[in-house]
Amino acid sequence: MKRLQSGLFLALAAAGMSVAAQAGTMVLGAYPNALILFDESKGALTQRITLASGLPTSMRISNDNKKIYVSTITTGGIEVFDVATRKIVNSFSLNTPTTKYRFGGGVPDAAGRYFYTVGLKIDKEIDRYVISDPQYIVIDLQQKKVARMVPVAKEDDGPAVGRASFSLSPDGKSLFLFRDKVVVLDTATLKATDRFDLAKPEGTGLEGVNFGGGVEAIRSPTEYVSLFTATDPYVHNKVFGVGRFDLVKRNFTFVPIGPAPTSIAGLEVTPDGKEGFTVATFNTLGNKRCELERFDMGTNKILNRSEFPCRTRFSFGMSNDGSKLYIYGASFDVEVYDSKTLQHEKTWDLGNDATGAGLVLLD
Repeated sequence: MKRLQSGLFLALAAAGMSVAAQAGTMVLGAYPNALILFDESKGALTQRITLASGLPTSMRISNDNKKIYVSTITTGGIEVFDVATRKIVNSFSLNTPTTKYRFGGGVPDAAGRYFYTVGLKIDKEIDRYVISDPQYIVIDLQQKKVARMVPVAKEDDGPAVGRASFSLSPDGKSLFLFRDKVVVLDTATLKATDRFDLAKPEGTGLEGVNFGGGVEAIRSPTEYVSLFTATDPYVHNKVFGVGRFDLVKRNFTFVPIGPAPTSIAGLEVTPDGKEGFTVATFNTLGNKRCELERFDMGTNKILNRSEFPCRTRFSFGMSNDGSKLYIYGASFDVEVYDSKTLQHEKTWDLGNDATGAGLVLLD
């Protein structure tokens, strides 16, 4: 238990994050083609930035916290937002009248030259559209074009490839895709050099491991941290916990937290690394129930939980100082909850419908 808590503090330090975080600025994607900046302390919209390439579908902040890389679906575009100046410093579209690209999230290299992702190429011919198999794609951010494209190997293809999360090794030589397994690619060739099938990880007493999205609050350049679910091989009891994949040593560790609900919205961790939060959804449709859960990251015990009104679709976030929890997305508002009591405090009007691109918090 102590090793987990110590690891959290090391990860925070490595990511350059202060334990005493202050209220900051929320950055969200907005329909039809914008980023909106919302001041946490004032509870007010401060800036709306138009994206020339269209609707934002994902955002990724660089490891040095200086740039936000936004992918857009309308024209297969990339927008680069500079945190210091609060301006778009690079914007382009890959689509042409006869060729289109569809891709979601990805990861930039440390130099900000290339952006790695997975997607499809769609060619318009005289009598039909030709859709490629899934491709590993490298986008040159300076030349504003696709630099390389390599088909995903047949053994790695499937529905999970489009839902992968990405990380680069500290030396930039390996690209990691976290999905139902971990696929390691050589960035020079985009060929798989290693695969870690976590369906039955050795020595953990688990099977059916399923990685979720990376936990940005405790992200480290040498470690991928994720909330995920797993089942034991004996009675098939499903649990959720925090998984860590070392990008240098390439080993995997797991700390269970509790029984897994129907689905989990994500993991948020306080700046001091002591408490974690998630949204658990139980059942579906008519008997669907949602609750906020707060747990101790040192003992991995649930501290308290509170039910809240479910939405058909939503995302989960936390304020910079860890005092507030946010339910947002697919709506014009943000529901604000106290992180200790898990009770609703207020509702912020964004004045704009938010997309599913996620939430990035700036100091």
